[in-house]
Amino acid sequence: MNEHTSSRLVFVKLGGSLITDKRQQATARHDVLYRLAREVRAALDADPGLRLLIGHGSGSFGHWEANAYRTHEGVRTAEEWHGFARVSAAALTLNRLVVESFVGADVPLLSLQPAASVCARDGEIVTLETGPIRRALASGLVPLIFGDVAFDEVRGGTILSTEDLFAYLVEILEPTWVLLFGNAPGVFDGDRRVIPLITPANFGTFQEHVHSSASTDVTGGMADKVHHMVDLVTRFPQLKVRILTGLEPDHLRRALLDPDGVSAGTLICRPPSAF
Repeated sequence: MNEHTSSRLVFVKLGGSLITDKRQQATARHDVLYRLAREVRAALDADPGLRLLIGHGSGSFGHWEANAYRTHEGVRTAEEWHGFARVSAAALTLNRLVVESFVGADVPLLSLQPAASVCARDGEIVTLETGPIRRALASGLVPLIFGDVAFDEVRGGTILSTEDLFAYLVEILEPTWVLLFGNAPGVFDGDRRVIPLITPANFGTFQEHVHSSASTDVTGGMADKVHHMVDLVTRFPQLKVRILTGLEPDHLRRALLDPDGVSAGTLICRPPSAF
């Protein structure tokens, strides 16, 4: 018997720090990927109405190449365009590993490369073709997007994170939850304790303690994630976000089936009185 029946749409990010070893170039954590894929399959079996959009970071694949060529700062010279292509190739290499892991677990994942459908202007998304994502969801598939290069009207080229893509898609697809899984158990305060709740009202209290990634991450790491998510829940009060670790077995499955019942990690939302 199924545990739940729903028609919820949940955005899930598998962070680069979770699915790769960011200390070593182009090193995937295959065991983690396989486990996460099985947990997603188990959640879909338990709740056939659950709809998912999955994104993943580039970790030690795309970020290493992007850092070498400074792709996120702009692409103009022949050497920089060569780097642009190398960053894209690195991101796609990891994407293929994610696809293989999930399809191997019988998750109907459909990879949709952002670079093929995004137009940016000075690092911000102007347009993103959502038709294939909508069709995939309507067909019972799980669309997969990922941090990728993008053509940019001002910079020539740039890098867009999964959070950039999620931020654009939230308004269009209206998910109920955004779940960000990484290595860390949540967002830390100044004493390295997990902050249980961040709201637009209290974010200023914690902002100075939220730092960029210590490893190679051209898109800003945790600081970028939290800023994006606070902005999202400010603009879309019904949305809830949770940042938590994906290293604990069965964490992903449980969070997908009952995100309101999960107490781990950091919840980012508007308090009910603010709606």
